[in-house]
Amino acid sequence: MRLTHLADYAVVMMTAAARRGAGVRLSAAELSQETGVPLPTAQKLMGKLAGAGLLTSARGAGGGFTLARPGSAISLADIVEAVEGPIAMTMCSGSDEASDCALDAHCRVKTHMGVVSNAVRGALGAVSLEQLSSPAKAGAQGAAKAALPRSWTPGVVYPERPPQADGRRAGERQ
Repeated sequence: MRLTHLADYAVVMMTAAARRGAGVRLSAAELSQETGVPLPTAQKLMGKLAGAGLLTSARGAGGGFTLARPGSAISLADIVEAVEGPIAMTMCSGSDEASDCALDAHCRVKTHMGVVSNAVRGALGAVSLEQLSSPAKAGAQGAAKAALPRSWTPGVVYPERPPQADGRRAGERQ
């Protein structure tokens, strides 16, 4: 699964806005120049993000956009849904109604795809804009993968990993 270009651009722009700090007013032109997102696309995205309540806008002299909430209160899922709509893994996710899918009438997986979509939304919802806008640490991507349970279920609290033979926990350095 990949983010669309628009969702990716929205994440890039929101992280740039978060790095500027709370209350700093930004224009689409400034964010476009800083991020490389084409200006017409930046303008369109800022409108969508404001419409979703992630940015606030002020008109007139000194106007612009600011984050509507602290970065810790905006998730990756919020940004993706502002641009793409509800997170759904398939066209029939979350609906008992017939879809355009050729397999719809005989599909036995349809009723379960909402669970999958909720799991993906939960994973994206667990990543805050604050995390995305902070400098990455060396090896952070590998450590993040190692920290995830093999099978993740929303709402389940997982125990710590058991110690290895040498007493360290999995992924722990000596």
